[in-house]
Amino acid sequence: MIIYQQSKDAFLHDVIAGDIEETILQAFLKQTHRSTNKSEVASWRESLSYMERVLADKSIPYDSQVAIEYHLPQTSKRIDFMITGEDHEGTPHIIIIELKQWSHANATKKDAVVETFVGGGVREVSHPSYQAWSYASLLQDFNQTVYEDQISLQPCAYLHNYSEDEVISSDFYRAHIQRAPLFLKHDALKLREFIKRFIHVGGSKNLLYRIDNGKIKPSKSLADSLEKVVIGNDEFVMIDDQKVVYETALALSKMAQPEHKQVLIVEGGPGTGKSVVAINLLVESTRRGLLSQYVTKNAAPRAVYESKLARTMGRTRFGMLFTGSGSFLNAPQNAYDILIVDEAHRLNEKSGLMRNLGENQVKEIIKASRCAVFFIDEDQKVTLHDIGTQEEITRWAKQFGSSVQTMKLESQFRCNGSDGYLAWVDETLQIRETANTSLAEIDFDFRVMDSPSQLRDAIYEKNKEHNKARLVAGYCWDWVSKRDSGLMDITFPGTDFAAQWNLSSDGNLWILAPESVHQVGCIHTCQGLEVDYVGVIIGPDLVVRGGKVITDVSKRAKTDGSVRGAKTLIARDGASAVSRLDSIIKNTYRTLMTRGMKGCYVWSVDEETRRYLQDTK
Repeated sequence: MIIYQQSKDAFLHDVIAGDIEETILQAFLKQTHRSTNKSEVASWRESLSYMERVLADKSIPYDSQVAIEYHLPQTSKRIDFMITGEDHEGTPHIIIIELKQWSHANATKKDAVVETFVGGGVREVSHPSYQAWSYASLLQDFNQTVYEDQISLQPCAYLHNYSEDEVISSDFYRAHIQRAPLFLKHDALKLREFIKRFIHVGGSKNLLYRIDNGKIKPSKSLADSLEKVVIGNDEFVMIDDQKVVYETALALSKMAQPEHKQVLIVEGGPGTGKSVVAINLLVESTRRGLLSQYVTKNAAPRAVYESKLARTMGRTRFGMLFTGSGSFLNAPQNAYDILIVDEAHRLNEKSGLMRNLGENQVKEIIKASRCAVFFIDEDQKVTLHDIGTQEEITRWAKQFGSSVQTMKLESQFRCNGSDGYLAWVDETLQIRETANTSLAEIDFDFRVMDSPSQLRDAIYEKNKEHNKARLVAGYCWDWVSKRDSGLMDITFPGTDFAAQWNLSSDGNLWILAPESVHQVGCIHTCQGLEVDYVGVIIGPDLVVRGGKVITDVSKRAKTDGSVRGAKTLIARDGASAVSRLDSIIKNTYRTLMTRGMKGCYVWSVDEETRRYLQDTK
């Protein structure tokens, strides 16, 4: 999505006329159906007046095309400014310019990270050159028009209020500045010459249109790219908050001491890149010679990763790097330099099949490491045994005298990069109130199906593309096929839908096996993983009555261990237990409905619930 697109000539006119920010704001309102804050509008007014001066050169073609606020596909990020044209050989170029109003920054010891005043306070953020380069890399990765037409991307950063100092352009950031040149307060003429190096004629007028409406290439999934990441390739470019979290974790691991442990808690919702940052942390800390492990309670991601890494490392080596959360019962204190805990909200108190071993997994992980990094989303706690909360982690960290730091990941890479869809899910399931009461104009393929057969057929069709579409359901049907493989677990009278749970044949590798599209996954085999399209069957444990979402734990299957002991808990704790179980059921469907990178199709067994979903979408 491009908010503003005009020729250079029209852009200059809009700036000189004095209403460029209002023009962009109206376009923003029309295309996104929401407003933005006053500071962003002010930044358009100031920064674009500087760009008008830069482009006011007859050598830069008047018919070259300008784009402002381009929404990067599959993310929640926007490129500030682009200008397109061709060189003398007819090669198309896009100059990507990251605009900043900064006047001061402090250096850090973290790669590509500086400190400056943004968002009402002094914060660590990506160096502008790194940011511009990372956005160009994402555009190259995702946009098929850029790839097929061999369009040359030239990223740079323009800090028009920033005077030269020994910080922003220091040798420490030199590698990033070489990839994306940095232009400061007195460099307007240098930026002009940079643009003129690549743009000599206006070129195709519809280039930006084709990019904006071009086909999006299949997204890189972590599982598919894991092997390349582990052998050291930059398969995933970390942007903005991801890069800052990554560098912070590495810095903490370096300063951690046995007598002064470091704990980092990283909060992030579905699709914010928690696992991507975690895997990259594992690779880099291991490369630095630190004794490191990637830890997760969920067996499914580990099984998928092991399958993907089969050619690269044997089972023994894999087990040295990837492990379950119950592995630290008897680990010596400070045995590991860094433990990287993904899906930390799923940590349990006790370990073992009978949950009778150890004292507390959070405690054991902090005890066993000098530095522990916990990636957490408390709204993905889906069983009665999940204890991973920021409060719990902080409590144990303080008992060990650890320093605790909390950070957030907000960049969105799932659900087609739509923060709006995620907020709508929370609003619709009544997990929390948000401003997103509708999916109108949200670029994500969400559909409510009329029947389970229609849902199944739609997922089958989507799966033909890349084997990346799967059916999932709330755990409301007993696993009868476990004892008799001839029986179907999930059936609906009056329809031709009949399917088995995925657990028996492919187990935790269900999300990879091509034939498993004919089976149905549950929360235990898909949490922590992603597909392009997910089809969700909402069971009778969540229905809507009179606009209110009502949950009923008694509708869960007898074979579902995630809520085992619910009756006893309700008898003992009353309303607090009911509230806890309500959250578990809602969180389960929130997690299922956010596994899709491109689309989510749903069908509910309850007609009123289907109407509610259809009316609110």
